[in-house]
Amino acid sequence: MINVRGRMRRERQPAQIDMAPMLDMVFILLIFFLVTTSFVRDAGVEVNRPSAVTAEASQQNGMRLGVDARGHIFLDGERIDLRSIRAVVERFLARNPEGSIVIVADKKVSTGLTIKVLDQCRLAGAQRIAVAAEAPGRR
Repeated sequence: MINVRGRMRRERQPAQIDMAPMLDMVFILLIFFLVTTSFVRDAGVEVNRPSAVTAEASQQNGMRLGVDARGHIFLDGERIDLRSIRAVVERFLARNPEGSIVIVADKKVSTGLTIKVLDQCRLAGAQRIAVAAEAPGRR
């Protein structure tokens, strides 16, 4: 007679878990989160923004120009000259015609410098320009 039970014990292989489908799912989730994440570009400089009662939160993606307390202008953490703002904004608007410009100026900066930066943005053709402020009580 055939010994079926003994034969099955000899031929039995340990159970294995196939990891390929799990890895595929991990990579799909990773790609999903990378694609759907909104990357925030900051002006690259720490400023003490003035407060305004009418300040609103903005979720627009655009160019952020920073002006620190010493009057230095920054874009993406790199210091730029006032005269080069126009060319930089023109290149940005060529890539993003509906793009917005946010000027993040320290409250100790003279209004004149902020207006000069704003003027250079307008001369470059920017239509959507805002000056960042902080709502009272949000510190």
